[in-house]
Amino acid sequence: MSTREQLRAFLRSRRARLTPSDVGMAVAGRRRTPGLRREEVAVLAGVGVSWYTWLEQGRDINVSPEVLDAISGALRLTEPEREHLYLLADLNPPLRGAARDSAVTPELRQVLDAWSPRPALLRDQYWNILATNDAAQDVFGFGDTDRNCLISFFTNARYRAVHLAWESVAPGVVAAFRAGAARAPGDPEFARVVGDLSAVSPEFADLWARHDVAAEAHVVKAVRHPEAGELYFDMTPLAVADHPDWYLELYNPRH
Repeated sequence: MSTREQLRAFLRSRRARLTPSDVGMAVAGRRRTPGLRREEVAVLAGVGVSWYTWLEQGRDINVSPEVLDAISGALRLTEPEREHLYLLADLNPPLRGAARDSAVTPELRQVLDAWSPRPALLRDQYWNILATNDAAQDVFGFGDTDRNCLISFFTNARYRAVHLAWESVAPGVVAAFRAGAARAPGDPEFARVVGDLSAVSPEFADLWARHDVAAEAHVVKAVRHPEAGELYFDMTPLAVADHPDWYLELYNPRH
């Protein structure tokens, strides 16, 4: 199915699952088909009936985030359904609100611990450290005061010291962070991390001013451990299904 066909089918299916009583509307007379009518969705969303009809038909019309949010509310869409509607309408999905339960689950901690003796950590999209296993602390030099991978990379002396060729790696690290920030323009948390780190690290400020961007994917991490010597790891970030802005970083020794 084309995107427009999918949009049409999606809106029709969401409309069909609701009744007027579900949205607090009075029912007048018999209805030949189940679900809300197009004009009822338009009234609930505060848009014109013709405009909503054109949207549901998949016509080439201008759509704003505000209108999509209004339609999402009228159709009682869940957060994943709302994101899906944005994508079908060729718009970037809005930033998700804070998760209701942001605590790291026992299952995720079990994955981290089970990855030992190989390093593993859990972080969010801002590179805030949510959890690590013991191997990550030992091999990479994380301490109890480390809260953000990027900030630690520039300000934690032990963390910096373990990286082989830190100076040559730093530009790619900053470029990868910029790529993540670019997917959420205007996000104040990205701005806070950049501002806080720029204030204490001229090295970071200089690299950030370059505006370099690099994909964040599989990378090779090289460190020098005080006892084990030089270690090389393949790192793969994996998105967590029920927290799309969380990433498991799993490190596997290179042979």
